[in-house]
Amino acid sequence: MGQAVECQFESEVLSAVLQSRWPERVEAGLRAHVEQCAICSDVAAIAGAIDDAREEMRAEARVPDSGHVWWLAQMRARREAAAAAGRPITAAQVIAFGCAMALLGACFGATSAWFQSAFGRIQSLLPSTAALIAGHGVLVLAAAAMVILVPAAVYLAALRD
Repeated sequence: MGQAVECQFESEVLSAVLQSRWPERVEAGLRAHVEQCAICSDVAAIAGAIDDAREEMRAEARVPDSGHVWWLAQMRARREAAAAAGRPITAAQVIAFGCAMALLGACFGATSAWFQSAFGRIQSLLPSTAALIAGHGVLVLAAAAMVILVPAAVYLAALRD
């Protein structure tokens, strides 16, 4: 058979080490058992090393005072509230910018003589453009919706991050 992997005194040794009772404040029978049992001696050595490391880390830990932690939490809450309040404003600005660009383009197209003459030449090359748009109105509306909805979806997805 193989070597044993458990010992009935293993939990007692572990609790004694973690409670800082090992080896001075435990009964002599348990100390004698640990000297003879490989499993319990390993538990005592490893748990002792882990407990020592934990105590060293606890001594080196720098815990900030509660006032500083509270102040940082308040600053974070204010930043998050400002960001949340700014999202609708940013969306309104994007929509207003798009409307302004569309209005500017419409004014430019209506008042520019060379643009109207160039547009007239294009229309003379494609006289069936109006008929094409009328025949495929669903596709034109879908394309227009994509031009509007895709940037809006990207903007809203970016807001979530």
